[in-house]
Amino acid sequence: SPTGTSPRDSPQPAEEKAQLLQNSEYQERMVESTFLYLTLDLPTAPLYKDEKEQLIIPQVPLFSILAKFNGSTEKEYKTYKENFLKRFQLTRLPPYLIFCIKRFTKNNFFVEKNPTIVNFPITNVDLREYLSEEVQAAHSHTTYDLIANIVHDGKPSEGSYRIHVLHHGTGKWYELQDLQVTDILPQMITLSEAYIQIWKRREEDETNQQGA
Repeated sequence: SPTGTSPRDSPQPAEEKAQLLQNSEYQERMVESTFLYLTLDLPTAPLYKDEKEQLIIPQVPLFSILAKFNGSTEKEYKTYKENFLKRFQLTRLPPYLIFCIKRFTKNNFFVEKNPTIVNFPITNVDLREYLSEEVQAAHSHTTYDLIANIVHDGKPSEGSYRIHVLHHGTGKWYELQDLQVTDILPQMITLSEAYIQIWKRREEDETNQQGA
């Protein structure tokens, strides 16, 4: 479960913020909630081109966007009435985790897609540091392996989807698109525009069969 704290406003001067936090309206509040998936926010993609007039596709490490859940990174939210900050931290790690990489942004006129490539390992992703300190001792297994990766290719309105799936019996990866199934090297999975990922918690007696 993630937890979030949200001051009602976020004035810039430290002295003013400290004074406002004495007011009950601006005091931090902690809320615990369950989740179906974790949304990972991508940094804004640059608009510049390289010397060959080709659009530069930015890249970001998975752990950089996971920092949203480290308990100290603040994210600003705006409504028509107020601005507020939230901090998130995980309090429980389930057997399976779903990441939704936020590639699409909607406005009143159209949908924009962020093409940033997320660099991620497909095995041995340890999420212990994203747990609150008081619950770390209760989690003996905090390492995850990727078992499925959904990719969106192309423009938001004209794109298509592909799925990378791990075959547990052989440890091999396969790519599925409509009725077409082909094998794929694990190294190629990390080059895709990942959209939704499913991770499986590794138990102590499990061995790594993915070979990557």
